[in-house]
Amino acid sequence: MGAEESTGERTGAGPAADASAHGGRRPRTALVSALMLAMALVALDSSIVSTAVPQIVGDLGGFSVFSWLFAGYLLAVTVTLPVYGKLSDTLGRKPVLLFGIALFIVGSLLCALAWNMAALIAFRLVQGLGGGALQGTVQTLAADLYPLKDRPRIQARMSSVWAASAVAGPALGGLIASYADWRWIFLINLPLGGLALWMLARHLVEPVRSPGRRGPIDWAGALSVFACGGLLLFALVQGGVAWPWLSAPSLGLLGASALLAAVVVRIERRAAEPIIPGWVWRRRTIAAVNLALGALGVLMIAPMVFVPTYAQSVLGLGAVSAGLVMSAMTLTWPVSAAFSQHVYRRIGFRNSAAVGSSLAAVILFSFTLLPHPARPWQPTLIMLLLGAALGLFQLPLIVGVQSTVGWSERGTTTASVLFCRQVGQSLGAALLGAVANATIASRLAHAPMSGLPDNLDDVSKALDRPDLLPRAAADYLRQAVAAAVDHVFVGATAAAVAALLVLLLVAPRRFPILEEHQEKGRGEKERGGK
Repeated sequence: MGAEESTGERTGAGPAADASAHGGRRPRTALVSALMLAMALVALDSSIVSTAVPQIVGDLGGFSVFSWLFAGYLLAVTVTLPVYGKLSDTLGRKPVLLFGIALFIVGSLLCALAWNMAALIAFRLVQGLGGGALQGTVQTLAADLYPLKDRPRIQARMSSVWAASAVAGPALGGLIASYADWRWIFLINLPLGGLALWMLARHLVEPVRSPGRRGPIDWAGALSVFACGGLLLFALVQGGVAWPWLSAPSLGLLGASALLAAVVVRIERRAAEPIIPGWVWRRRTIAAVNLALGALGVLMIAPMVFVPTYAQSVLGLGAVSAGLVMSAMTLTWPVSAAFSQHVYRRIGFRNSAAVGSSLAAVILFSFTLLPHPARPWQPTLIMLLLGAALGLFQLPLIVGVQSTVGWSERGTTTASVLFCRQVGQSLGAALLGAVANATIASRLAHAPMSGLPDNLDDVSKALDRPDLLPRAAADYLRQAVAAAVDHVFVGATAAAVAALLVLLLVAPRRFPILEEHQEKGRGEKERGGK
């Protein structure tokens, strides 16, 4: 697996060679601010758009397909992550990041000009194509600019951007939707993106790399990865919603995805510079982190998707209060992420993540032990504790895996772990959604009283107006939703346990960290060619 697999984990190693691109100085405040601003464009997106859905649907129509405002964007981000990761290793971080911001700005402008729901969904795809470059490249640059001992600082700042966006996004979106036209939700990205673009163009300076070192870009691989990933995610998003899982459309899409996956493998094996190189899965450290963060993506669906539903349908909270219950997780996540460096410097990256995943499993399962009905502070406390556990779980893995590779492989490595986390979220939405639907459907089929909804589509409508139901029926329906969410959290607990097993059985005990002299030698080879 190369030299990097022979070095033991030393979390106190000196600054990396590629961090000296700025002359060994600490990255300037303006550059770090620009990276945080670029990340904020992506972090704010879904939370700010979701609050304006009623206004968007009221203006453009298309209620039956509005979920694709989010699914389409997520699809575009996910399938482009490995492509942009490889391009950033080939062409450099700066051109990929600037292109991504520019494309995101163009997509935002087009969204503001959309004339119907179909056009808005199409333009959200354009936004997602830019968002894929932003999400992966900013994380890669964070590792490039900071030595290993300081990387938790910048990663914690990036986590704080997501935390602030989770709280501020709904409030800002609600204000715009209430007092201005919904199109301003997209138009505000123009000055923010323009400022980030200008700051990065001015302050981001990368080391000069020899053009002779760059291999041919694997465009065939990029297109095949995009097609395969897009088809698979489309099947997962629509399965069980637009059509049953065992229907012809679902099976046909999954079969076509498998066929395209075989095509991807064939193309990538023949490519000189493959978009998804084989070493991503041949190296134990990277493969283990990919699988563990894929499990993290699955378990994150429980708090992100089902806690707001639980808070509104079972606890009777309003939409804003329900969102705050879930957002409690984002408050402790960055604090725990910043603190995690003190843990992994003592017990190592793998063991730190194993502690975080173990705590997450216990906390997720504790949700199923809540009384019915629970007090609002009880699920809020669980979300606070879960955020702390996930910060200790995720950050050591990202910092650790980025530190096992040199500059020329870091973009691909970072993109691969983010890609697996995104795919995990799509799988989690499909699997845990199916668990919730099956639980509610079973409770409705065996209900001891009449007056309940006949199908799942009418459950949310009934819970919006529980006063129209007999009191016993309304309480039974709330208990059915509570049971469904409990089963979802059991599934999330299983995902956390799976992550723990991957870390203990697949990941090496000590991550093979590249030390300073190794990164310098690799950097010289990259700049001078082989």
